[in-house]
Amino acid sequence: MLYVNSIEPNELFTTPSGDPIIDVRTPAEFAAGNMPGSINIPLFTNNERAEVGTLYKQENKRNALLRALDIVGPKMSDLVKQASKIKYNEKLIVQCWRGGMRSESVAWLLNTAGIPTVKVFGGYKGFRRYAASVINRKWKFKVITGCTGSGKTEVLLKLKEMGKQVVDLEGIADHKGSVFGGMGHSPQPTTEQFENNLFWAIKDFDINRTVWVEDESACIGHVYVPQEFYKRMHFSPLVKLELSIDNRIERLVNEYAQFDNDQLTCAIDKITKRLGGSNARLAVEAIKNGDYHKTTQILLSYYDKAYNHSVEERRSQIEFEKAYEHFNAEAMAKDILEALKTNNPSQL
Repeated sequence: MLYVNSIEPNELFTTPSGDPIIDVRTPAEFAAGNMPGSINIPLFTNNERAEVGTLYKQENKRNALLRALDIVGPKMSDLVKQASKIKYNEKLIVQCWRGGMRSESVAWLLNTAGIPTVKVFGGYKGFRRYAASVINRKWKFKVITGCTGSGKTEVLLKLKEMGKQVVDLEGIADHKGSVFGGMGHSPQPTTEQFENNLFWAIKDFDINRTVWVEDESACIGHVYVPQEFYKRMHFSPLVKLELSIDNRIERLVNEYAQFDNDQLTCAIDKITKRLGGSNARLAVEAIKNGDYHKTTQILLSYYDKAYNHSVEERRSQIEFEKAYEHFNAEAMAKDILEALKTNNPSQL
């Protein structure tokens, strides 16, 4: 085994140097989940990695190592050339899955070529453990809740503009949560990448200050909020915003009527059982007739019922609630902060 200097995963963030991180795992490993901002320079292709792994399991470590050297040998010059193009302050940082032979060998090669390089101790797996420890901290959440169309996300982002610690889970998930939530968005990240991006969003937060989040289900589209994080959110104080039904309908029509009717109909098909066959048919018929207000009104009868049930179970957690006739994110955010002032307003 080659030996090079290592850096602990937490040192990447507690004493940031701005030095780039090279991830030498396969493209498939990298796509499944990676450290935000890292650069993928794979030592093996997906097939090559599978071949070496099969030899290790079915034959022995020596044969696997020899085959790995056969594969990597011709690539060494190109690896150095690729790394040479990357700008750094003090050094390059290399990681693989466990901080083993792949990162060790690449770090040795780059150091030999005159590029100061260290590896991440424990590799990407070590980063994941550290990220989980940050995500699972005892954050002091305040959760903005309200019926669909109430403008929770806009209020949340307004609080961020005001300097508050905010986590936009829907933004990180690239999905608004409902069956319509993926419309107009890029493909969602994997749950693993969602967790990595969530860590990235909160890694510099002050544990003693409030973290503002939007009321969400455990699943946003096809990604899952980490269990401990979600549990703490679910039992945290609620800030309930109510907006008139006419305003909510208008806001939702403006947001979703721009999409193709087939997309909207397909989304309704997914909730037909919960919506009820008759309501689903009426909603689809209204879409065909261009009556998006009627469709939205039908859909809200289902979504509001589900929301009200969820909030009623947590009624004792409500710290502030207010009804608004018209939507104004800035005014709502100011109302919330004014109402929740305590002896320690700096914690908000």
